[in-house]
Amino acid sequence: MQFNQLGNTGVLVSKLCLGTMTFGGTGHWKAMGELQQNSVNDIVKTAVDSGINFIDTANVYSFGESEQLLGQAIKELGLSRDELVIATKVRARMGQGKNQVGLGRLQIMQQIEGSLKRLQIDHIDLYQIHGFDPITPLDETMRGLEDVVRSGKVRYIGCSNLAAWQVMKANGIADKYGWTKFISTQNYYSIAGRDIENEIVPMVQDQQMAILPWSPLAGGFLSGKYTRSNKPEGDSRRLGFDFPPVNQERAYDIIDVMAQIAEAHGVSVAQIALAWVLAKPGVTSVIIGAKNTDQLTDNIKAADVKLTADQLQQLDEISANPKPYPQWMIQRQSSDRFGAYNFSPNQSTVTK
Repeated sequence: MQFNQLGNTGVLVSKLCLGTMTFGGTGHWKAMGELQQNSVNDIVKTAVDSGINFIDTANVYSFGESEQLLGQAIKELGLSRDELVIATKVRARMGQGKNQVGLGRLQIMQQIEGSLKRLQIDHIDLYQIHGFDPITPLDETMRGLEDVVRSGKVRYIGCSNLAAWQVMKANGIADKYGWTKFISTQNYYSIAGRDIENEIVPMVQDQQMAILPWSPLAGGFLSGKYTRSNKPEGDSRRLGFDFPPVNQERAYDIIDVMAQIAEAHGVSVAQIALAWVLAKPGVTSVIIGAKNTDQLTDNIKAADVKLTADQLQQLDEISANPKPYPQWMIQRQSSDRFGAYNFSPNQSTVTK
C-alpha cells in the first residue's frame, strides 16, 4: 500500500480509504448494506491487513450505527488507535428537534460528543462538514470547528460537497481570525462523473489540499456488473433513486473501453475504474466501501494497477465532459502564455 500526505500536513494516509456507509442498516441506509458486528470486524480487519490506515464514516450513516460498529470493531480487533486515521462528519439531521441538523455551533458541539462516544475514542483525526448549511453563517461554522479543535477533540478539519467558492470563503474566514482551515475536501468523483475537474481540482492544487473522492464506482454502476445487455432493474444497485446521477448511455461507452483495458491487465472493470481515479491529479485517498470481504479485496487490488499513458488517454477521451464557461474561455486565452516558453501550469517558474 502506498501513502500520501493528507493535504499540506505531516499526516500520511493510505491511497485507499475504507468507507463505512455499508455498516449497519437503519432506515433508508438499509439499501446500502446491512453489515453487523461480525461482518464489520471482517471488513475492517481485511482493510487494515492490506495496509489501509484511513477509515471514513459519518454520524448520519445508519444514524450513528456505523460509527458504533466501527468503534466496536477497533476495540474487538485490538487495533492500535495511534496507527489509524479516523474521519467522520457532521451536518445531516440526527433527530426530529429543530436544532438537530445543520452546522451551527450548537449542533457541532453536540455531535462531536455523540461521535466520540459511539466510536469509543477521545479524538477525531479528521472532522468534516458533510455539506453546506444555507442558513448558518460560515463564520459560525468555522468558529464552532475551531472550538472542537482547540478542545483537543479534533486534530484536523475538512469539508464535503461544497462548491470551490464556499471552500475558499470558509478558509478565508479561518485565515482572517487565525483559526484552523480545511485541509481536505470530499467530493463525488468517478470516470462517469468528472464535474469537480472544472473548479474543485484547480482549487485543491492551488491551495495544497487533499481530494478524497467518494463513490468512485458511481454507486456501483462502474463495477462491471452492468452493461447495455445487462441493465440494472429499477436502479436496484442504489438507494432506489439515481444517486449519484449517472448518464447511463454515456457510462456504457466508458464501461466498454474499461472492459477492454481490464482484459488486457487481467483485472476487473471495477479495478480499472478505481485505478483511473487514483491516477488523477490532486487525489490523495480514494474512499472504497464494500458489502463483503471479497468485494473489498478486489477493490484494494486497484492500488496495484498501473495504467499506461495511452490507456489513461483513451479513458480520458471517452469520459471527457465539455468544458463549461468560463473554463473553455480561460483555456483559450491561456494559450498565448505557452508555446515560446517551456512552461506548464503546475510549474512555478518559466524558462525559455
